[in-house]
Amino acid sequence: MKKTFKLTHPKIKPARLVEAVRRDVKRYLKREGRKDLPEGVDFWDFDCKYGPTEERAETIHPGEISKCIGEAEAEGLESFYLEILAKPGRRTKKPVATDTED
Repeated sequence: MKKTFKLTHPKIKPARLVEAVRRDVKRYLKREGRKDLPEGVDFWDFDCKYGPTEERAETIHPGEISKCIGEAEAEGLESFYLEILAKPGRRTKKPVATDTED
């Protein structure tokens, strides 16, 4: 999903537009997460970018998407750019902590 969301409309309040954007993002993440995994992949990971424009978009964690949308509403932005791309993810083992007490 690469999309510029508009937060202005002549008849719809910005708060309702923000709710619609959050719903679209949540629906997209769920839909992509349900797709069949390729061989050797543990889960779907997501690369996300957010910014006022596509050129000024910065990489963010998928958990920060809602916070960024809220910031766009608080700043009164007319629009913002959001990019979410699914990629295969593989789990890695946590390093085992060695206990070196004498």
